[in-house]
Amino acid sequence: MKNLLTILLLLSSFYSFSQTRVGGVELPDQMIVKEHQLQLKGAGARVKLWMNMYAMGLYLTQDMTDAEKIISTDESMGIRLEITSGLITSEKMEQATREGFKNATNGEMENIKQEINDFISVFLGGIEKEDVFEFIYSPSDGTLVYKNGKLKHSIRGLQFKQALFGIWLCNKPADKNLKEKLLQ
Repeated sequence: MKNLLTILLLLSSFYSFSQTRVGGVELPDQMIVKEHQLQLKGAGARVKLWMNMYAMGLYLTQDMTDAEKIISTDESMGIRLEITSGLITSEKMEQATREGFKNATNGEMENIKQEINDFISVFLGGIEKEDVFEFIYSPSDGTLVYKNGKLKHSIRGLQFKQALFGIWLCNKPADKNLKEKLLQ
């Protein structure tokens, strides 16, 4: 019995170290992409009008703090975004995402217009509180877009990945405070 309690205590302490709490949700400290293990670089919440909209984590293969380098580099990385507010609708997410792509590309979106539309289509199926979106990039596969653990799209191209990660990491990010948290 004593051994069982010791094992349970060890497992529960391991569990608490394997996740990071942010914006009212638990984000895993690691993601596995093919042969690459991605580590949680930073995490934060998107806040609008003093309310958390979503929690987000940035996952990298190596520790980087330079936003431009993260955006431009052609190596595996990921973003996990968990909806924490029932106020987010498909329409609001589409509008915010298009604005984010515009800011990330300095308005030069024509070359990735179809990729942006494919990406946004994932949100048009409806968004609910506690939905989890994962955007996983690898040089060989492009950007894999998951909703609640199900693959919804595979979008090729480094240029699209750069624009996508730029939404939160460019010079005009969706949320400056969130950008800072992601890079900590």
